[in-house]
Amino acid sequence: MRENSHFHLLNLVVLFNRLLHRPFFIRLFNWEYWPFWAVYIWTAPAWLYFCLRARSFFFFSASNPSIKNGGLIGESKKDIHDILPKDLIPATIHFPLNTNADIVLRGVAEAGLQFPMIGKPDIGGKGRGVKILRSPEELIAYAEKATLDFHIQQYVDFTEEIGVFYYRYPNQKKGMITGIVGKKFLTVKGNGRDSLHQLLKADRRGVMYLPSLENMHGKKLEEVLPAGVEKIVSPFGNHARGSMFLDYSDRIDPSLTEVVDAFSKRIPDFYFGRFDIRFKSWDDLRAGKNFVIIELNGAGAEPTHIYDPRHSLFFAVKEIIRHWAIMCRIARMNHSLGFAYPSFREGVEIFTKDNTDAAKLAAMSD
Repeated sequence: MRENSHFHLLNLVVLFNRLLHRPFFIRLFNWEYWPFWAVYIWTAPAWLYFCLRARSFFFFSASNPSIKNGGLIGESKKDIHDILPKDLIPATIHFPLNTNADIVLRGVAEAGLQFPMIGKPDIGGKGRGVKILRSPEELIAYAEKATLDFHIQQYVDFTEEIGVFYYRYPNQKKGMITGIVGKKFLTVKGNGRDSLHQLLKADRRGVMYLPSLENMHGKKLEEVLPAGVEKIVSPFGNHARGSMFLDYSDRIDPSLTEVVDAFSKRIPDFYFGRFDIRFKSWDDLRAGKNFVIIELNGAGAEPTHIYDPRHSLFFAVKEIIRHWAIMCRIARMNHSLGFAYPSFREGVEIFTKDNTDAAKLAAMSD
Protein backbone atom coordinates (compact mmCIF):
# COMPACT_ATOMS: atom_id res chain seq x y z
CA MET A 1 0.00 0.00 0.00
CA ARG A 2 2.83 2.36 0.97
CA GLU A 3 4.67 1.57 -2.30
CA ASN A 4 1.56 2.44 -4.31
CA SER A 5 1.29 5.74 -2.47
CA HIS A 6 4.91 6.54 -3.23
CA PHE A 7 4.35 5.58 -6.87
CA HIS A 8 1.32 7.88 -7.21
CA LEU A 9 3.15 10.69 -5.42
CA LEU A 10 6.09 10.32 -7.80
CA ASN A 11 3.73 10.46 -10.78
CA LEU A 12 2.14 13.62 -9.42
CA VAL A 13 5.56 15.25 -8.98
CA VAL A 14 6.55 14.32 -12.55
CA LEU A 15 3.24 15.65 -13.89
CA PHE A 16 3.62 18.87 -11.89
CA ASN A 17 7.16 19.41 -13.23
CA ARG A 18 5.94 18.87 -16.78
CA LEU A 19 3.17 21.40 -16.29
CA LEU A 20 5.62 23.95 -14.90
CA HIS A 21 7.75 23.51 -18.01
CA ARG A 22 4.89 24.49 -20.32
CA PRO A 23 5.10 28.07 -21.67
CA PHE A 24 1.75 29.02 -20.11
CA PHE A 25 2.91 28.20 -16.57
CA ILE A 26 6.41 29.58 -17.11
CA ARG A 27 4.83 32.87 -18.16
CA LEU A 28 2.29 32.78 -15.31
CA PHE A 29 4.90 32.42 -12.57
CA ASN A 30 7.58 34.68 -14.12
CA TRP A 31 6.40 38.26 -14.62
CA GLU A 32 9.31 39.05 -16.98
CA TYR A 33 7.31 37.26 -19.70
CA TRP A 34 4.07 39.11 -19.03
CA PRO A 35 2.69 41.39 -21.77
CA PHE A 36 3.47 45.09 -21.60
CA TRP A 37 0.04 46.13 -20.30
CA ALA A 38 0.09 43.58 -17.44
CA VAL A 39 3.21 45.23 -16.00
CA TYR A 40 2.58 48.87 -16.81
CA ILE A 41 -1.03 48.96 -15.66
CA TRP A 42 0.35 49.24 -12.12
CA THR A 43 2.26 52.39 -13.09
CA ALA A 44 -0.67 54.17 -14.77
CA PRO A 45 -1.61 56.34 -11.73
CA ALA A 46 1.98 57.56 -11.47
CA TRP A 47 2.08 58.43 -15.19
CA LEU A 48 -1.13 60.43 -14.82
CA TYR A 49 0.38 62.26 -11.86
CA PHE A 50 3.47 63.20 -13.89
CA CYS A 51 1.26 64.41 -16.74
CA LEU A 52 -0.59 66.66 -14.30
CA ARG A 53 2.70 67.93 -12.87
CA ALA A 54 3.95 68.83 -16.35
CA ARG A 55 0.49 69.99 -17.50
CA SER A 56 0.86 67.87 -20.62
CA PHE A 57 0.13 64.28 -21.61
CA PHE A 58 3.16 64.46 -23.87
CA PHE A 59 5.77 65.98 -21.57
CA PHE A 60 8.25 63.24 -22.52
CA SER A 61 9.05 65.04 -25.79
CA ALA A 62 11.03 67.69 -23.90
CA SER A 63 13.24 65.20 -22.04
CA ASN A 64 15.67 64.98 -24.98
CA PRO A 65 15.06 67.96 -27.29
CA SER A 66 17.53 66.71 -29.92
CA ILE A 67 15.58 63.43 -30.41
CA LYS A 68 12.14 63.26 -32.03
CA ASN A 69 9.42 62.83 -29.37
CA GLY A 70 12.21 62.73 -26.79
CA GLY A 71 12.87 59.19 -27.90
CA LEU A 72 9.67 57.70 -26.46
CA ILE A 73 8.21 56.44 -29.76
CA GLY A 74 8.62 57.03 -33.47
CA GLU A 75 12.21 58.27 -33.29
CA SER A 76 14.49 57.59 -36.24
CA LYS A 77 17.59 55.51 -35.60
CA LYS A 78 19.29 57.46 -38.38
CA ASP A 79 18.61 60.75 -36.61
CA ILE A 80 19.99 59.35 -33.36
CA HIS A 81 22.98 57.86 -35.18
CA ASP A 82 23.75 61.30 -36.61
CA ILE A 83 24.12 62.89 -33.16
CA LEU A 84 26.21 60.13 -31.55
CA PRO A 85 30.01 60.49 -31.36
CA LYS A 86 31.28 59.04 -34.62
CA ASP A 87 34.31 57.43 -33.01
CA LEU A 88 32.13 55.38 -30.65
CA ILE A 89 29.63 53.76 -33.04
CA PRO A 90 29.96 50.92 -35.57
CA ALA A 91 30.08 51.68 -39.30
CA THR A 92 26.48 52.07 -40.45
CA ILE A 93 24.80 52.72 -43.80
CA HIS A 94 21.22 53.98 -44.00
CA PHE A 95 18.87 53.12 -46.86
CA PRO A 96 15.37 54.35 -47.72
CA LEU A 97 12.58 51.85 -48.25
CA ASN A 98 12.58 50.11 -51.66
CA THR A 99 16.28 50.71 -52.27
CA ASN A 100 17.47 48.42 -55.05
CA ALA A 101 19.44 45.44 -53.69
CA ASP A 102 22.38 46.19 -56.00
CA ILE A 103 22.63 49.67 -54.49
CA VAL A 104 22.61 48.16 -50.99
CA LEU A 105 25.40 45.72 -51.91
CA ARG A 106 27.46 48.47 -53.47
CA GLY A 107 26.86 50.81 -50.53
CA VAL A 108 28.07 48.39 -47.86
CA ALA A 109 31.06 47.43 -50.00
CA GLU A 110 32.10 51.04 -50.50
CA ALA A 111 31.76 51.63 -46.75
CA GLY A 112 34.05 48.68 -46.04
CA LEU A 113 31.49 46.64 -44.09
CA GLN A 114 32.25 42.94 -43.73
CA PHE A 115 29.98 39.99 -43.02
CA PRO A 116 28.39 39.36 -40.62
CA MET A 117 26.33 42.54 -40.53
CA ILE A 118 23.23 43.61 -38.64
CA GLY A 119 20.06 44.79 -40.37
CA LYS A 120 17.76 47.13 -38.41
CA PRO A 121 14.58 49.00 -39.31
CA ASP A 122 14.93 52.76 -38.88
CA ILE A 123 12.01 52.89 -36.45
CA GLY A 124 11.14 50.40 -33.73
CA GLY A 125 12.41 48.70 -30.64
CA LYS A 126 12.64 45.48 -28.63
CA GLY A 127 14.67 43.87 -31.41
CA ARG A 128 11.76 43.84 -33.85
CA GLY A 129 12.96 43.46 -37.42
CA VAL A 130 16.61 43.14 -36.36
CA LYS A 131 18.53 40.36 -38.09
CA ILE A 132 22.09 39.17 -38.38
CA LEU A 133 23.16 38.93 -42.02
CA ARG A 134 25.94 36.47 -42.87
CA SER A 135 25.99 36.53 -46.67
CA PRO A 136 25.15 38.70 -49.71
CA GLU A 137 22.05 36.56 -50.24
CA GLU A 138 20.78 37.28 -46.72
CA LEU A 139 21.53 40.99 -47.17
CA ILE A 140 19.57 41.09 -50.43
CA ALA A 141 16.64 39.22 -48.88
CA TYR A 142 16.58 41.66 -45.94
CA ALA A 143 16.55 44.70 -48.24
CA GLU A 144 13.79 43.24 -50.40
CA LYS A 145 11.62 42.30 -47.41
CA ALA A 146 11.99 45.65 -45.62
CA THR A 147 8.74 47.49 -44.92
CA LEU A 148 10.42 50.59 -43.47
CA ASP A 149 13.60 52.55 -44.08
CA PHE A 150 16.45 50.46 -42.74
CA HIS A 151 20.14 50.49 -42.01
CA ILE A 152 22.95 47.99 -42.23
CA GLN A 153 25.47 48.03 -39.41
CA GLN A 154 28.80 46.32 -38.95
CA TYR A 155 28.48 43.47 -36.48
CA VAL A 156 30.57 44.09 -33.36
CA ASP A 157 32.14 40.89 -32.05
CA PHE A 158 32.98 42.06 -28.53
CA THR A 159 31.70 39.36 -26.19
CA GLU A 160 30.33 41.65 -23.45
CA GLU A 161 27.14 43.69 -23.78
CA ILE A 162 25.35 45.86 -21.26
CA GLY A 163 22.66 48.51 -21.11
CA VAL A 164 23.59 51.60 -19.09
CA PHE A 165 20.81 53.92 -17.93
CA TYR A 166 21.99 57.51 -17.62
CA TYR A 167 20.50 60.90 -16.82
CA ARG A 168 21.67 64.47 -16.28
CA TYR A 169 19.59 67.42 -15.19
CA PRO A 170 19.94 70.41 -17.58
CA ASN A 171 21.21 72.66 -14.79
CA GLN A 172 23.90 70.23 -13.66
CA LYS A 173 27.34 69.58 -15.10
CA LYS A 174 27.58 65.92 -14.14
CA GLY A 175 25.20 63.06 -14.88
CA MET A 176 24.49 59.80 -13.08
CA ILE A 177 24.08 56.11 -13.91
CA THR A 178 20.89 54.69 -12.37
CA GLY A 179 21.23 51.08 -13.46
CA ILE A 180 23.22 48.59 -15.52
CA VAL A 181 21.80 45.51 -17.16
CA GLY A 182 24.00 42.63 -18.27
CA LYS A 183 22.88 40.55 -21.22
CA LYS A 184 23.35 36.81 -21.40
CA PHE A 185 22.63 35.66 -24.95
CA LEU A 186 20.33 32.65 -25.34
CA THR A 187 22.72 29.68 -25.48
CA VAL A 188 22.37 25.89 -25.56
CA LYS A 189 24.89 23.18 -24.70
CA GLY A 190 25.08 20.05 -26.85
CA ASN A 191 24.91 16.50 -25.57
CA GLY A 192 25.81 14.68 -28.77
CA ARG A 193 22.26 13.31 -29.16
CA ASP A 194 19.59 15.99 -29.26
CA SER A 195 19.11 18.60 -31.98
CA LEU A 196 19.15 22.33 -31.23
CA HIS A 197 15.36 22.27 -31.48
CA GLN A 198 15.11 19.52 -28.86
CA LEU A 199 17.58 21.27 -26.57
CA LEU A 200 15.61 24.51 -26.79
CA LYS A 201 12.33 22.73 -26.18
CA ALA A 202 13.77 21.20 -23.01
CA ASP A 203 15.13 24.54 -21.75
CA ARG A 204 12.78 26.68 -19.64
CA ARG A 205 14.01 29.84 -21.32
CA GLY A 206 14.56 28.46 -24.80
CA VAL A 207 11.03 27.10 -25.08
CA MET A 208 9.61 30.61 -24.55
CA TYR A 209 11.31 31.86 -27.72
CA LEU A 210 11.04 28.71 -29.82
CA PRO A 211 8.59 30.09 -32.45
CA SER A 212 10.80 33.09 -33.24
CA LEU A 213 13.92 30.90 -33.28
CA GLU A 214 12.22 28.50 -35.70
CA ASN A 215 11.49 31.49 -37.93
CA MET A 216 15.07 32.74 -37.58
CA HIS A 217 16.97 29.48 -38.11
CA GLY A 218 14.60 27.11 -39.93
CA LYS A 219 16.19 23.74 -40.65
CA LYS A 220 19.43 24.81 -38.95
CA LEU A 221 17.76 23.86 -35.67
CA GLU A 222 18.15 20.22 -36.72
CA GLU A 223 21.88 20.47 -36.01
CA VAL A 224 23.22 18.17 -33.28
CA LEU A 225 26.02 19.70 -31.21
CA PRO A 226 28.84 17.54 -29.81
CA ALA A 227 28.65 16.93 -26.07
CA GLY A 228 29.76 19.97 -24.07
CA VAL A 229 29.81 22.35 -27.05
CA GLU A 230 27.87 25.58 -26.52
CA LYS A 231 26.15 27.61 -29.24
CA ILE A 232 24.55 31.05 -29.10
CA VAL A 233 21.20 30.70 -30.86
CA SER A 234 20.15 34.34 -30.56
CA PRO A 235 23.01 36.86 -30.73
CA PHE A 236 20.78 39.83 -29.92
CA GLY A 237 20.91 41.72 -26.63
CA ASN A 238 17.13 42.07 -26.44
CA HIS A 239 14.90 40.49 -23.83
CA ALA A 240 12.26 39.97 -26.51
CA ARG A 241 14.81 37.98 -28.54
CA GLY A 242 15.79 35.61 -25.72
CA SER A 243 18.60 37.32 -23.81
CA MET A 244 18.53 36.93 -20.04
CA PHE A 245 18.82 40.30 -18.33
CA LEU A 246 20.91 40.48 -15.17
CA ASP A 247 21.13 43.41 -12.79
CA TYR A 248 24.74 44.64 -12.76
CA SER A 249 23.96 47.91 -10.98
CA ASP A 250 26.41 46.96 -8.24
CA ARG A 251 29.18 47.56 -10.79
CA ILE A 252 28.48 51.28 -10.98
CA ASP A 253 31.58 53.16 -9.81
CA PRO A 254 33.18 56.60 -10.31
CA SER A 255 35.38 55.43 -13.22
CA LEU A 256 32.49 54.01 -15.24
CA THR A 257 30.28 56.99 -14.43
CA GLU A 258 33.00 59.36 -15.65
CA VAL A 259 33.36 57.49 -18.97
CA VAL A 260 29.61 57.41 -19.64
CA ASP A 261 29.14 61.01 -18.53
CA ALA A 262 31.93 62.17 -20.82
CA PHE A 263 30.52 60.71 -24.04
CA SER A 264 26.91 61.53 -23.05
CA LYS A 265 27.76 65.22 -22.86
CA ARG A 266 29.07 65.03 -26.42
CA ILE A 267 25.47 64.42 -27.55
CA PRO A 268 23.61 67.73 -27.94
CA ASP A 269 20.52 68.23 -25.76
CA PHE A 270 20.55 64.65 -24.47
CA TYR A 271 19.61 64.12 -20.82
CA PHE A 272 17.81 60.83 -20.29
CA GLY A 273 18.07 57.32 -21.73
CA ARG A 274 19.87 54.01 -22.03
CA PHE A 275 23.02 53.19 -23.97
CA ASP A 276 23.47 49.65 -25.28
CA ILE A 277 27.22 49.06 -25.26
CA ARG A 278 29.42 46.21 -26.45
CA PHE A 279 32.93 46.06 -25.03
CA LYS A 280 36.00 43.87 -24.67
CA SER A 281 36.40 43.83 -20.89
CA TRP A 282 35.22 45.72 -17.81
CA ASP A 283 38.72 47.05 -17.19
CA ASP A 284 38.88 48.44 -20.73
CA LEU A 285 35.41 49.99 -20.47
CA ARG A 286 36.30 51.73 -17.21
CA ALA A 287 39.44 53.00 -18.93
CA GLY A 288 37.33 54.36 -21.79
CA LYS A 289 38.65 52.06 -24.53
CA ASN A 290 37.60 49.06 -26.63
CA PHE A 291 33.86 49.71 -26.49
CA VAL A 292 31.17 50.61 -29.01
CA ILE A 293 27.74 52.22 -28.56
CA ILE A 294 25.34 49.88 -30.37
CA GLU A 295 22.23 51.93 -29.73
CA LEU A 296 20.81 54.83 -27.76
CA ASN A 297 17.23 54.82 -26.48
CA GLY A 298 15.70 57.99 -25.10
CA ALA A 299 12.47 58.58 -23.17
CA GLY A 300 11.09 55.20 -24.20
CA ALA A 301 14.00 53.33 -22.65
CA GLU A 302 13.19 50.96 -19.84
CA PRO A 303 15.47 50.50 -16.83
CA THR A 304 15.95 46.98 -18.12
CA HIS A 305 17.81 45.74 -15.05
CA ILE A 306 14.29 45.22 -13.66
CA TYR A 307 14.00 42.07 -15.81
CA ASP A 308 16.58 40.21 -13.77
CA PRO A 309 14.68 37.01 -12.76
CA ARG A 310 15.65 37.71 -9.14
CA HIS A 311 13.56 40.90 -9.04
CA SER A 312 9.90 41.06 -8.08
CA LEU A 313 7.15 42.89 -9.91
CA PHE A 314 7.06 45.35 -7.00
CA PHE A 315 10.74 46.19 -7.58
CA ALA A 316 10.09 46.68 -11.30
CA VAL A 317 7.14 49.03 -10.77
CA LYS A 318 9.12 51.05 -8.22
CA GLU A 319 12.10 51.42 -10.61
CA ILE A 320 9.91 52.41 -13.56
CA ILE A 321 8.21 55.13 -11.52
CA ARG A 322 11.56 56.33 -10.15
CA HIS A 323 12.89 56.81 -13.67
CA TRP A 324 9.70 58.49 -14.85
CA ALA A 325 10.02 60.98 -11.99
CA ILE A 326 13.51 61.86 -13.20
CA MET A 327 12.32 62.18 -16.79
CA CYS A 328 9.41 64.40 -15.79
CA ARG A 329 11.69 66.73 -13.87
CA ILE A 330 14.10 66.98 -16.81
CA ALA A 331 11.23 67.64 -19.24
CA ARG A 332 9.79 70.38 -17.03
CA MET A 333 13.19 72.03 -16.72
CA ASN A 334 13.70 71.95 -20.49
CA HIS A 335 10.16 73.25 -21.01
CA SER A 336 10.98 76.23 -18.80
CA LEU A 337 13.99 76.87 -21.06
CA GLY A 338 11.72 77.15 -24.11
CA PHE A 339 11.34 73.61 -25.42
CA ALA A 340 7.66 73.22 -26.21
CA TYR A 341 5.43 70.21 -25.58
CA PRO A 342 3.37 68.86 -28.50
CA SER A 343 -0.23 69.99 -28.67
CA PHE A 344 -2.92 67.42 -27.91
CA ARG A 345 -3.57 66.95 -31.63
CA GLU A 346 0.14 66.52 -32.36
CA GLY A 347 0.42 64.02 -29.51
CA VAL A 348 -2.44 61.92 -30.86
CA GLU A 349 -0.82 61.93 -34.30
CA ILE A 350 2.45 60.69 -32.72
CA PHE A 351 0.76 57.62 -31.26
CA THR A 352 -1.35 57.02 -34.38
CA LYS A 353 1.76 56.94 -36.55
CA ASP A 354 3.47 54.64 -34.04
CA ASN A 355 0.63 52.12 -34.40
CA THR A 356 1.03 52.22 -38.18
CA ASP A 357 4.79 51.70 -37.93
CA ALA A 358 4.27 48.83 -35.48
CA ALA A 359 2.13 47.02 -38.04
CA LYS A 360 4.85 47.46 -40.67
CA LEU A 361 7.46 46.19 -38.21
CA ALA A 362 5.38 43.10 -37.53
CA ALA A 363 5.34 42.34 -41.26
CA MET A 364 9.11 42.88 -41.43
CA SER A 365 9.67 40.51 -38.51
CA ASP A 366 7.72 37.60 -40.00
